[in-house]
Amino acid sequence: MSHFARTNAALLDASIAENATRLRRGEITAEALTAAALDRAVAVQPVLNVFIEIWRESALAQARERDREAAAGRWRGPLHGIPVAHKDCFERAGHSITVGSKVIERTRGVHTATALARLDQAGAIDLGSLNMSEMVAGPTGQNPHFGDCRNSWDPARISGGSSSGSGAAVGAGAIFGSLGSDTGGSIRLPASVNGLFGMKPTYGRVSRAGCFPRAFSLDCVGPLARSANDCAVLLQAIAGVDPRDPSSLPAPVPDFVGRLASASEGSRVAVIDVDDEYHPEIAAAFERLVKLASERYGRVPSVAFDDLATCFAMADVLSKVEAATLHGEWMRERPQDYSQAVYSRTEPGLHIPAVRYVEALNVRARVLSAFLRGPMANADVLLCPTIPVLVPTRVEADTEIPGRVFGVVATLTSLTRPFNYLGVPVLSMPMGCDGNGMPMGVQLIGRPFGEARLLAMAHALSSSLGWRAPPSARLVSILKEQHA
Repeated sequence: MSHFARTNAALLDASIAENATRLRRGEITAEALTAAALDRAVAVQPVLNVFIEIWRESALAQARERDREAAAGRWRGPLHGIPVAHKDCFERAGHSITVGSKVIERTRGVHTATALARLDQAGAIDLGSLNMSEMVAGPTGQNPHFGDCRNSWDPARISGGSSSGSGAAVGAGAIFGSLGSDTGGSIRLPASVNGLFGMKPTYGRVSRAGCFPRAFSLDCVGPLARSANDCAVLLQAIAGVDPRDPSSLPAPVPDFVGRLASASEGSRVAVIDVDDEYHPEIAAAFERLVKLASERYGRVPSVAFDDLATCFAMADVLSKVEAATLHGEWMRERPQDYSQAVYSRTEPGLHIPAVRYVEALNVRARVLSAFLRGPMANADVLLCPTIPVLVPTRVEADTEIPGRVFGVVATLTSLTRPFNYLGVPVLSMPMGCDGNGMPMGVQLIGRPFGEARLLAMAHALSSSLGWRAPPSARLVSILKEQHA
C-alpha cells in the first residue's frame, strides 16, 4: 500500500471528532477528505452495492465551499467538511428518491428533509443516496429492484435493513455516519450486523419531515456511526422540534457530546427477561457485557416485562395497517412492481379490522406506563441483545423464497420491534464478535428522552469492552479478494 493510500485509510478509519480537529487545524482539507471517501465508495460499490447514486461532483463542490468557509474563519462545528450519505428515503431538493422501489415515480424533490437540511447547516457533505430494503420494509437488505446490499464484514451475509446501505457504507469506511429510519429495528439491525452504534431516538425527538414513511405511528429517524461519540455528534445536529412535522416534540435538546463522560454516572442497569432463546455465542457475549456493566454501575438484576410479546403484536398491527393505507392504491394498480416479500407483508393490513387498529393505538399509553412502572421502576437503562441469532447469510435469510418472509422478519425483529411501539429511545452497540468473525450487538433501552444517558453508557461500555472494529481498509482488501 502506498503512503497516499495508507494516509487515506487512516483518515477514513478516524472518528468524526478526530477529523474535525484535523480540518480545523488545517492539517487536511475537506476536499481531500471527501475525495478519499469517494474513492472508497467507488472501490466498495461493486462488492457491497451500498449506493444507489454517488454524487461525486456535487460532493466535491460542497467540500471546496467548506474549505473556503474555513479559510474565512467560518466554522460550522464538528460536522464541517465531514462526508456522510443517507438512506434513499430522505427527500433532497433537486434529486429524486427511489425508496428502493420501482413504484415511486422518479421526480426531483422540491424540499429537503429537515434532518438532511440540519446536517447541511452543520457543514456535513452528502456523498449520495444509499441502497435500502424496498419501501423501507425488510430487515435483511435484500432488494430485487436495485440489488441486495451486502454486509461490510462479509458480503455473503445480510447487511440488515431497512437502512442497509447506511450500515454497510459506514462499516466499509466510505462515509463517517449516516441517517436511517426505524419502524421495527431498521437502524439497530444494520448497526448490529455491521459492528456499529445505531440510535433509535425517542418518538418525536427527530423530525421526520421529508422522510418516506412505513408507519407514521412508529417511524423514527436516527444516526448510525462507528462510535457513540460520532452518534452523539450526528444526533446533536438533527434533534429538535420542527414545525414541518406535527409529531415532533418540543423537548429540550441536551448537549449529547458534552455529556458523554458524565451522563451515565450513577445509572441503575437491569437485564430485561425475554422469552427468546439466544444463540449460545450471543448469550455468552451478552453475559460478558452484563458483567462489565455490573462492575461499572453496580448490581444488574433481571426484570420481567410480560407485555413484550403484546408490544410486538401491537406494533405489527400498526405497521401493517398504516403501510397498507399508504400502499393500497399502488398495490391494487401495480402489484407486479412489488417484490412478493414486501407485498405479502403489506397487503394483510387491508384486512385488519379497524377496531383492532384503534385498540393498538388506545392501549399504547397504558402499556408504556406499565413499562415505566414495571421493568424501569428501578432502572434507568435496560439491556438485551439486538438480534437473538448470529448474522445469517443472504441465502439463509432470502425472503423471496415463498413462505419464508414472516419467519425471517419475526426472528430478526423480535427484540427490536416492541420498543418502537413503546416509543422509548434505544441504542444498539457492538458487544463482540462470533466464531464467524461477525459482530454481535446489544441494545441499551432508556426512558423517554434519555438519549444522553444511552450514548454515555455506550461510550463507557465500549471502552471497558475494548471494542475495536477491524480497520476498514482490511475489510475492503478482503472484499476485493472475494470479488476477484
